[in-house]
Amino acid sequence: MKNKLHDYRKLYEKHELLEHEIPSDPFELFHYWIRNTEEKKEVEEINTMTLSTVSPNGYPNSRVVLLKEYDHEGFVFYTNYLSEKGKAIAENPKVCLSFFWPNSERQVIVKGIAKKTSEKESEEYFRSRPRGSQLGAWASSQSSVIPSKDFLNRRLEALENEYEGKEIPKPPYWGGYKVYASEFEFWQGRPNRLHDRIYFTKEENNWKIDRLAP
Repeated sequence: MKNKLHDYRKLYEKHELLEHEIPSDPFELFHYWIRNTEEKKEVEEINTMTLSTVSPNGYPNSRVVLLKEYDHEGFVFYTNYLSEKGKAIAENPKVCLSFFWPNSERQVIVKGIAKKTSEKESEEYFRSRPRGSQLGAWASSQSSVIPSKDFLNRRLEALENEYEGKEIPKPPYWGGYKVYASEFEFWQGRPNRLHDRIYFTKEENNWKIDRLAP
């Protein structure tokens, strides 16, 4: 069965990305773009990002995760360290992040090295999570095969009873990663598919800026 999508067309013309408007630090441009998108309420969850890793079997693997924090070094997300993504990062910490804000006609691609956050940072964020999410971190052996959905529900119910009226500790296998960025690409949709693509690469303590052909 062949399903053609040839007639799906979109004209990109909302914004433009010109050299004289680009800051020397890519994090500043990222901050402007994400806040601009938030102010215009163009995306329900502006902190969704696609995390791509390379599995030990050599296949790339991508999934959507939530950005929880960023600064002038990198981007932080949290997960189960024993999950498929955690195992992949343990083998190969080189990862790629992709943010896509379709109503703004913008995409940001970030490449860098993922490193675990400190235990203190992971503890602090875990305590800030809703109680149900805290229990969920214990209930789910993320990425492992389970016999049924009912198995997971029974596991959660048992944990609710175990920790009723008690503080829920952070699982030892759960915590954060910070992706230390070394490359950025800012993509701005433009008419006739002549999109703006600005590429930042880290050179010691400075950033080199290039324009890429669309």
